[in-house]
Amino acid sequence: MNFSQTVKPVSNFSRGFFSLFSSARFLMQHPGLLRFVLIPFLINLFVFSGSIYLGLDFFNDSVVHLIPQGEAWYWAVIYYFLWILAVAVTAVMVFFSFTVVGNLISSPFNDLLSEKTERLLTGAGDDTPFSLKGFWQDALRTLFVEVKKISVFVFLMLFLLLLNLIPGVGSIAYSVLAVMLTLFFLVVEYMGFVFSRKRMNFGEQRRYIFSRKTTMLGFGMGVLALLAIPFLQFVCIPLAVVSATRLWCDELEGDE
Repeated sequence: MNFSQTVKPVSNFSRGFFSLFSSARFLMQHPGLLRFVLIPFLINLFVFSGSIYLGLDFFNDSVVHLIPQGEAWYWAVIYYFLWILAVAVTAVMVFFSFTVVGNLISSPFNDLLSEKTERLLTGAGDDTPFSLKGFWQDALRTLFVEVKKISVFVFLMLFLLLLNLIPGVGSIAYSVLAVMLTLFFLVVEYMGFVFSRKRMNFGEQRRYIFSRKTTMLGFGMGVLALLAIPFLQFVCIPLAVVSATRLWCDELEGDE
């Protein structure tokens, strides 16, 4: 397999970043795919609503009571500073739980959405009749792969937290590395549906991604940006799946 790519950093980054937004138009032009988006959408809606509810409940019942208070003026400054910090940390927890849990639960349906998108783009037919048994076998395989990927991601995130114990530069190093790891995870997560169908091992996946660094960086940042926009989180995961599949098919056409 050819992992080379013409070096056009700006255009490649732009293509990766805006691929999610063009994928929304692609879905509207192919309404047959929308039925594969509906179930992941409802799953994401449920998970995100649950994350918000649990996050607010945790914040009101636990976090607020831990913030110190006093009668002096500086205690008011400290209180509001810590309150804002607590809100930010809770929001990160909600975002993290939504991303991880939403991806895990909806992964079998996302795999099917990616497969149908690729067939639509490449014109390849499907000679295999639908089988409920086959669907569940594929679903279990996809779930197993997702659990492994997410477990590695969570472990590495927890490991990076230890950097905060280093005085001075620890927090800065953690912030930079945590963002980089998140971007890499998002790329592997959504490109992974295609990678899995092509039976690519991790070494081949890594070479594919790093030989297209600017495109994959743009794609990862586009996903992260969309996840940060309120209410668009509901459609981000299906859009990212379609976008990743389209990027793969575009690369195939470029290699021919």
